[in-house]
Amino acid sequence: MKVLVTGAGGFLGRNLVAELQNRGFEDILEYDVDTGESLLEEYARECGFVFHLAGVNRPSDEKEFMKGNCGFTRHLLGLLEKHSNTVPFLFSSSIQAELGNPYGLSKRAAEEVVLDYGRKSGVPVYIYRLANLFGKWSRPNYNTVVATYCHNIARGLDIQINNPDAELHLCYVDDVVEEFLRALDAAPTRKGGYCAVSVSYRIKLGELAEKIRGFSECRGNLSVPDMSDSFTRKLYATYLSFLPEDGFSYPLKMNADNRGSFTEFLRTPERGQVSINVAKPGITKGNHWHHTKNEKFLVVKGEAVIRFRKVGSREVFEYRVSGKKLEAMDIPVGYTHSITNTGDTDLVTVMWASEPFDPDKPDTYFMEV
Repeated sequence: MKVLVTGAGGFLGRNLVAELQNRGFEDILEYDVDTGESLLEEYARECGFVFHLAGVNRPSDEKEFMKGNCGFTRHLLGLLEKHSNTVPFLFSSSIQAELGNPYGLSKRAAEEVVLDYGRKSGVPVYIYRLANLFGKWSRPNYNTVVATYCHNIARGLDIQINNPDAELHLCYVDDVVEEFLRALDAAPTRKGGYCAVSVSYRIKLGELAEKIRGFSECRGNLSVPDMSDSFTRKLYATYLSFLPEDGFSYPLKMNADNRGSFTEFLRTPERGQVSINVAKPGITKGNHWHHTKNEKFLVVKGEAVIRFRKVGSREVFEYRVSGKKLEAMDIPVGYTHSITNTGDTDLVTVMWASEPFDPDKPDTYFMEV
């Protein structure tokens, strides 16, 4: 199927085109502001489905709203009629269509044109009144306040919060694309007389700013946002997409001595801590036990022997591990344990602990194996 996407170079269009390509669509007819009229007519003649995403939302003259949103929609439908191309037509409108501002009025007028076209032609038309979108490839100071906040906070720049209690209605761009693809399969989500994205979020402006500021602090405190919350997971992904290209990496504090080093990597209150332990040849680390804190070891480089002895027992258990054959090792509570580098290169071990280290309550007791 040849799929026409108007506004293909915009925020939503880029995400849609990318996912269509991911799913094997090869004939994507991309139309944008710099595409010639003759090409648009060719696309209107050949396409098998229309995603009409093009529009005007920040013109220098308010008159451009009606021309760019309603006028161009009418023109595109006229081209389809000219070539008797009765293909399904998806139109991305806005929740602003419910309001009386110039942008909303132009979107509402375009909706009426699409609905009238659907009634007269009998072809399926899908109108989505989209909330404010956020996600990768959005433009700061243009598409959404989310993009502006992510861009500025990632660079240590100030942000403006006019009314922290103002509520935002947000949709994640990937959720929108997923819904659009359902419409492509003639299975859109319906809500009243319109189609709808089933997943959306509401948050106050001040809370949004605090969340994004929290993301910027993760590198310093080694925390990970709560990925069980879908909005947080999507917002964090959006924030990372705005990192400056020379700022993807960040240093970690290596606690080094003549035995090797120990470096904390990630800390979470509910999923524990991940660290990287490096031991020089012949070095033994550990020789301690825990009441409740439990661990997992994974040797990724070198060779080692991990020894265990239950507290109160004399029997010692040994496990030989190597980076050549990855295997995870559970470290049960109530067993004193140690790890010894038995090779001739640095031993590198990924260590997970069930709780972040707390110097006031370390739950760690020295005892040789």
